[in-house]
Amino acid sequence: MQQREDGGGTEAQAKDVCLRLLTDRARSRYELETNLAKKGFSAEVVDAVLDRLEKAKLVDDESFAQQWVQSRHTYSGKGKRALSMELRNKGVSNELAVHALDLIDADDERQRAGELVRKRFRSLQLPDPSGPDARAERDKVVRKLVGMLARRGYQQGMAFAVVKQELDRAGADTEDFDSTDTM
Repeated sequence: MQQREDGGGTEAQAKDVCLRLLTDRARSRYELETNLAKKGFSAEVVDAVLDRLEKAKLVDDESFAQQWVQSRHTYSGKGKRALSMELRNKGVSNELAVHALDLIDADDERQRAGELVRKRFRSLQLPDPSGPDARAERDKVVRKLVGMLARRGYQQGMAFAVVKQELDRAGADTEDFDSTDTM
């Protein structure tokens, strides 16, 4: 494997770069392609190296997507919408992303959302139900919690339902709770 005349580097050098990147975490083919291109490797060298790494099962977008979804859902509390965007940004095909996202069912997503709300709820002050601004203060708490879930990629309907359930558990007055009033 000789140095190419048009610049860049050899296949061996490109392979070394990929292996170093893969020691940190699994990566998609697109991520490795992008990294090698930034380092000036030619398209021919990049394709040859990545094809060999795929044959050796060191680069596998399907496995990467599944690992990414499980890890980010479990440890970062990301919802399906956020995970879908992250996979798209990592260059994972829509078909592989959908398959990986199917690993998280609605119950799993709802349970994780509840855990996040309970954790965040500890640091929020629930208003005195008999206070003059009780509803306004409660709605402020609801907006904070629903907003937190939205930023993590949870659907609005699920977010409101989970927040209402947690408010009920905490003994807050939710009889007049209306998701359209709080946003």
